[in-house]
Amino acid sequence: MIIIKLNGGLGNQLFQYSLGRKLSIKNNDIFKLDLSGFTKDNPRSYSLGHFNIVENLAKKEDVAKFNKKGLSKLFEKIKPYYKKSVIKYKGYDFDQNILKLSGNFYLDGYWQSEKYFKDIEGVIRKEITLKEPLVDEHANLINNIKNSNSVSVHIRRGDYATNKKFSAVYNLLDEEYYQRTVKFIAEKIKEPKFFIFSDDIKWAKQNLNIPYPKIFVSDNSEIKDYEELTLMSFCKHNIIANSSFSWWGAWLNTNIDKIVLSPDKWFNIGVGNTSDLIPEDWIKL
Repeated sequence: MIIIKLNGGLGNQLFQYSLGRKLSIKNNDIFKLDLSGFTKDNPRSYSLGHFNIVENLAKKEDVAKFNKKGLSKLFEKIKPYYKKSVIKYKGYDFDQNILKLSGNFYLDGYWQSEKYFKDIEGVIRKEITLKEPLVDEHANLINNIKNSNSVSVHIRRGDYATNKKFSAVYNLLDEEYYQRTVKFIAEKIKEPKFFIFSDDIKWAKQNLNIPYPKIFVSDNSEIKDYEELTLMSFCKHNIIANSSFSWWGAWLNTNIDKIVLSPDKWFNIGVGNTSDLIPEDWIKL
C-alpha cells in the first residue's frame, strides 16, 4: 500500500497525486490520499474531489501502520531515506530514487517535477479533468478563450506579499516581469488577447499595463480554484507565476504550439533548486 500526504493548495495536491498515481501503476498497488493535514487551523482544504481521479482516502488506521515504535523506530532512523517506510522529502528537485520504491510506504513532500510522472502523462491528463463541465455562466468566457489567440496571465500575490515567512521563501514577482513576458509573447503571436487570473485582482488592475485586449477573469469572486485552473488550461499560451497552481494550468494546456513563459527566479536565493521544475520546452524570463 502507498499513502501520500496531501499538503498545500490545488497545485501542490496535483503534484502529490500524480506521483502517487505513477507509483501505484508501476508497483501495481493501491495508493491512498492522507488528508490529515487539512485541519481546522489550515486555510487550505482538499481540492481534488472535482476531478476524475482515482480517489482512495486513507483512514486513521492506514496511517497508523506507519508509526514506528521501539526498535523498529530506531532501525528506521538509520536506513537511507529512500529505504524507509516513511519518507519526508524537503527538496524541490527530482529524485529518481523515489521511483524505485516498492512495498508499503508513506510519502510526505511536494514532488514538484513532471519527471515523476512524465511517462504516464496521458493517464494524468485524462484524470485531471472535471467530473462536471463548467457551468453555463462561463460559456461566453470559454468561447472567447477558444476563439482568440488567448494568453493566460497568472499573478500570485496573497501570502507571498503579506506573510513574512512566505515572502522570505518565494520571489514576489513585480510589474516588470509581466511587462517583459507580455512584450515577448506579443512579438511571437498575432492579435494576442490576455486573460488575467489573480488572487489580488485589485493589484493586477492597478499595476498591470497591458496595451492589448484583456479580460480580468478573477473579477468574479464566485469562481472556484478548479474552474480557474481549467480556464487557464483552455488558453492557447500561458504566462505563469512562481506558483504550482499556474504551473498546472500551463501543463494541462493541450495546444501543441503553446508558448509557456515562466519566471527564471522561482525562489529567493539559496532556498530551492528549480532545475527539474520547469519543463524543457518552457521559456524562463
